[in-house]
Amino acid sequence: MLDSSFNVVTYGEVLWDILPTGAVPGGAPMNVAYHLHNTGQHPALITRIGSDDLGSSLKDYFSNFGVCTDYFQQDELLETGKVFAHLLPNNEVAYDIVSPSAWDFIVVEDRLIELVKQSSYFIYGSLASRSNVSAETLLQLLAIAPIKVLDLNLRKPHIERPLLEQLLQTADILKLNEAELEFVTSWFAEYSSIEERVQIIRKQFGIQHIVVTLGSKGAYMWMNNQSWWHEGYVVEVEDTIGSGDAFLAGMISQMIAQETPDNILDFACKLGAFIATQKGACPEY
Repeated sequence: MLDSSFNVVTYGEVLWDILPTGAVPGGAPMNVAYHLHNTGQHPALITRIGSDDLGSSLKDYFSNFGVCTDYFQQDELLETGKVFAHLLPNNEVAYDIVSPSAWDFIVVEDRLIELVKQSSYFIYGSLASRSNVSAETLLQLLAIAPIKVLDLNLRKPHIERPLLEQLLQTADILKLNEAELEFVTSWFAEYSSIEERVQIIRKQFGIQHIVVTLGSKGAYMWMNNQSWWHEGYVVEVEDTIGSGDAFLAGMISQMIAQETPDNILDFACKLGAFIATQKGACPEY
């Protein structure tokens, strides 16, 4: 498959989510790529797996669904990523992320540079920058990336303000949840509303498109110098793993289709809500 066929590139971690009910494939960049593929887009994922059965199974799993795995690097020393996920009250999830993992050591390759150059959207998160190697690769790719989409995806203890500010300064589009919004804006002052918090991020980092997911309360979006709200969909929740990733994929797919802001937000909320009714981040549908 030629590089020119990929309109979205995602970057970062791939792993197995080890749930109380069993292991399921995961990692925000992989989840987003999976849902982009299912919504008719042509994503490619830049990541790194181990030379182990978990890596082979992960690659086969997504290849079987038609998701491109051509840009999976293979590590001869480190194992494929794993995360032990613990379900908390109110459908929240706590994560124990194994470190180091293969995806901490993504290295620059000429083919990655060409892939990113020809794409339309480049999606990245903060977790993939917990190691210097993958962080440096990310920064090199951001220097030549087209529309840059930051999915903040904060996971303790991998939270360093200087790095987060550097990533925020590169973003054209920012997606974050309510807790992440409160964390970032706490650097500057106290704010009483979501709108105020979004505006300070817009002014501090020059980001013109900001989306805040609000769980069961829907989502808020600042786009085209206007505020857009969606009250969300009421569903029976199986688990919330990957719902935010599905939301982001739904939003980008509708932006590519040049939908109106209200349709973009509605579709994103709808897809995120649907995934919350399913087990794991990447169910068949």
